Amino acid sequence: MVRGSKRLSAAKVRTVKRPGFYSDGDGLYLQVGPAGTKSWVFRYTVGGQRRGHGMGRVNLSEGHAQVRPEERQGTLGLAEARDEAQRLYTLVRRGIDPIEDRYETQQAAATAKLAAKAAEDRRKTFAECAEVVIAQREKKLRNDKSKKQWRATLTHEKIYAVLNDGRKIDELTKHDVAKALKWHWEKVPTSADRFRDRIKAVFTYAKAIDAYAGNNPAEKTVIEQILGEQKYEAQTKHPALPHKHIGAFMAELRKHQGTSHRALEFGILTAARSGEVRGATWNEIDMTAKLWTIPAGRMKAGREHVVTLSDDAVKLLQTLPRVKRDSQRGKQANDQPDYMFPAARGGQLSDMALTKAVRDMHETETKAKRAGWVDPKSGRVAVVHGFRSTFRDWTAETGYERDMAELALAHDVGSAVERAYRRTDMVERRRHMMQDWADYCTKITASSGAMALD
Repeated sequence: MVRGSKRLSAAKVRTVKRPGFYSDGDGLYLQVGPAGTKSWVFRYTVGGQRRGHGMGRVNLSEGHAQVRPEERQGTLGLAEARDEAQRLYTLVRRGIDPIEDRYETQQAAATAKLAAKAAEDRRKTFAECAEVVIAQREKKLRNDKSKKQWRATLTHEKIYAVLNDGRKIDELTKHDVAKALKWHWEKVPTSADRFRDRIKAVFTYAKAIDAYAGNNPAEKTVIEQILGEQKYEAQTKHPALPHKHIGAFMAELRKHQGTSHRALEFGILTAARSGEVRGATWNEIDMTAKLWTIPAGRMKAGREHVVTLSDDAVKLLQTLPRVKRDSQRGKQANDQPDYMFPAARGGQLSDMALTKAVRDMHETETKAKRAGWVDPKSGRVAVVHGFRSTFRDWTAETGYERDMAELALAHDVGSAVERAYRRTDMVERRRHMMQDWADYCTKITASSGAMALD
């Protein structure tokens, strides 16, 4: 250590103006530049090499309370410079080059900063992860309804309210997932399990991209520990009319005007699903061959399905108005599919449109003191999908082959191997069956009408 008389004073640090180096001892120097700038330098020798380590600017405002803190930032007063010089002097005595040490420290800090940024970039919200999972599923799924269900599930308000409340997905716990599922878990267990399975897929994706660590919080066993086991009601079949009532129902149905009623009638004549009918477009119809070819992308099984059209179905289509394109409505209107049963405001009919048609007809019957269109086994009003069951019951009781009836319903018939080797879908044979079905739908026998209420 140098003696006090050889050391700098705060006054000299402030007042000295002549350019040069002024020693404070122990390697600490005040450097005054040609323009009067002042900085601290630590001079040392390591490995036989003389080096100078810049320590920063001199704090010329030391001792002045009126100087703002931001003006002192990045500067060192005399006492602070001496403390830093002692730290550097200790490094030199240990054989460490302060310049190299600073570089390594800076590199380590930069690496840590990059690592922290990368880790932060990997952090995602539930919504961000869900959007990727939805996009992945949309590429794999062919059925538009399934695609919409995935999005509807993962963006459901009860899910988002808990899992997308501003936190990152790595901040969510099994208790958050349980909270998001609680209402459906207790009220609609079948939907809850579907919700849980899709939420689980989001966390699986988050784990894959290192946005989430630990066990998947949406595992069924985990949620059951929190919410308890689900209580499923026994599954019931879709309410359906007995086939002996179909003639009376069709007679009443044909009295109603409206696109939804015609769509329902067409669906019954073809034994098709509601979504297949509502999404039907004119370019799928071959009126000459009396065929309706539904593309694979609109089928539940993801395979093209050919429906044979009875004379009644063809006549129905011939009565339908073809909606003219309005050029004044712009390009978007022209891009709309040419639906056979379009909604009043354009686009596809909703599933509820057909359901409402059945319910309204049932209400008319009950107001007239008749039993209405109900499933006698369950006592519930028949639903649109139930007419497929009505058709299937009719085929069974009239002696049509099971496989042919199942093909008409677009169900899988036989094993995967059998389907691979089968080269026919019995189109011509199904044509006769569907015509017989259409003829049956026009017959009203004494037992086919709705029974009067007591």
